Formats: sequence, C-alpha cells, structure tokens
Amino acid sequence: MSYKARVLVIVVIVEAGLAGLWWYLARYGMANPDRVTSDFQVVVGQTLGMAMGGFLGLSLILFLIAARNDRKAAEKKAQG
Repeated sequence: MSYKARVLVIVVIVEAGLAGLWWYLARYGMANPDRVTSDFQVVVGQTLGMAMGGFLGLSLILFLIAARNDRKAAEKKAQG
C-alpha cells in the first residue's frame, strides 16, 4: 500500500471518530439539558469543528509528504 493510501485511510478513520464524538456529545446535550450548560452545544460545535478542521489541514501536509515519499520510492525502485 502506498504512503498516500495509508495517510488517506488514517485521515478517514480519525475524522470519522471525531465526527462520532461530535454526534455523541450533541445528542448527550439534547438528551440531558439539565446536566449541561446553556452554551454546551455551541462549545461542542466550535471545539470539535476546530479540531476536525485543524486535523484536515495537517492531513493535507502529511498527504503531500507521503506523495513525495512515494515518488522517491518509485525512483529508487526504478534505479535499483
């Protein structure tokens, strides 16, 4: 499996985990309004939205590095 494919698989898994956590906390806040603060939904949305966006930004950099490493490995394989 290429480095790019590995990065994409990991990104999808982590993003799905963050989305699942976001969904769980949002449902928890709706189901238990007496146990959370009035701005719970806003805070959860902002925090997890920022985490998901930041991770996607880092993932782009990691993907570009993986693509470079794939090219280097292909060149090395072709030479040797």
